[in-house]
Amino acid sequence: MPLRSNTFTVSLAGSHSIILPESPLQPFLENEHARVMAIASYQGKSVTFHTALKQYQGTYRATFGKRLQKEIGLDPEATFELQLMEDTSKYGVEVPEEFEAVMESDPEAFEIFESFTDGKKRSLIYFVKRFTVSQTRIDKTLLITDRLKLGVRDTRDLVKAKL
Repeated sequence: MPLRSNTFTVSLAGSHSIILPESPLQPFLENEHARVMAIASYQGKSVTFHTALKQYQGTYRATFGKRLQKEIGLDPEATFELQLMEDTSKYGVEVPEEFEAVMESDPEAFEIFESFTDGKKRSLIYFVKRFTVSQTRIDKTLLITDRLKLGVRDTRDLVKAKL
């Protein structure tokens, strides 16, 4: 059974992160789960997102960007509820089906993609995921697969409009 914390109260630390109390994190840290799923709730609205548990200046933090804050209508000064769950996804991020389909159709590019670090894989997935139009996601993934097969390995060059 995947790990799941009780719900606890948090607030923003700066414009895009949350300071996390250590007690709900202990089971995740003890089991070496640096990436988690989180559910943030505020005034009857909630949003689920992937995040990393990062230690910064002696405290644990999680990234909680403006887009997610806006989705639940979070007042930057308010406290809100958070619950953490073990992230059982392959890459630590939800993969767009267009990305999966293109990668499945190109075994050579997929093999190169799989050789990357987990962080680099997530960066490329996040790049494709940010587009809302399905055809654009397909086009961006095709751009990445073509460049992978050309030997391009730098993330910035893989996603540039033009080389």
